[in-house]
Amino acid sequence: MGRRILLVEDDRETAVYLVRGLVEEGHSVEHVADGRDGLFLASDGSFDLIILDRMLPGMDGLAALRAIRAAGVSTPVLILSALASVGDRIEGLESGSDDYLVKPFSYGELQARVNALLRRGEGRGGGAADLRITVGDLEIEPLARSVKRAGRKIDLKPREYRLLEYLARNEGRVVTRTMLLEQVWDYHFDPGTNVIDVHISRLRRKLEEGFERPILHTVRGAGYKLEASG
Repeated sequence: MGRRILLVEDDRETAVYLVRGLVEEGHSVEHVADGRDGLFLASDGSFDLIILDRMLPGMDGLAALRAIRAAGVSTPVLILSALASVGDRIEGLESGSDDYLVKPFSYGELQARVNALLRRGEGRGGGAADLRITVGDLEIEPLARSVKRAGRKIDLKPREYRLLEYLARNEGRVVTRTMLLEQVWDYHFDPGTNVIDVHISRLRRKLEEGFERPILHTVRGAGYKLEASG
C-alpha cells in the first residue's frame, strides 16, 4: 500500500530520480526544494515519511529537522547528505533523524531504508526505541552501533556490523553477493575473492552460537537473508 512521502531536496536531478522511483513503488510524493517549505509541510504530521536533504536553501536541513521535532511531529525522517564523517552522521541522528544516507547512494539502498522506516513507523509512538532495528530477538541500535540477541551483547567488527545492518534493513529479502559487494565493500565489480563467504561465516557464528534458531540464512544460488525462523 502506497504511503505519503515528503521529499525536501534542492538538487533537481536527484529529486526527479527519487520521485520517479518512489512513485513507481506506489507512493504519493510531494516535493519541495526549500528548507522552510519543507518545515511548513512537515509540521502538520500528515506524512508517513520525510526524506530530507541536509544542505538546503532557505533553512538548513538539520535546523528544519530540529524544528519539526520541537513541534512534536514524530514522522520518520531519512536524511540525505554528502557529509559522510562519523561526526556528521551522529549530528544528524542526534538532531532527530531516524536514518542517515550518504550521497552518492544507490536507489536500491534508499528503497530498503525507506521500507524499513515505513515498517517501523507503523504504530510509532515516538522516542529512542524508534531508532532500533529488530529482527526476531535480534536488536540493533544504529546510533550506538550495538547489537544484542535475546538481551546478550554481540561484539562485531566494523565490517561485520555494516554487513549485519544492511541485511537487517532488508529483513526477509534475499540479498545477492553483488548487492553486498556494492553496499558493504563499495566494490562495483566482483574482485574474485571469498571475502563475503568469510565475513558471512564469522557473522553467522557470532549471531547463532548458543542459540537454537538460525537467523542468517544462505539461499543457495541466490544470496543471503536475515530472517527470524519459526
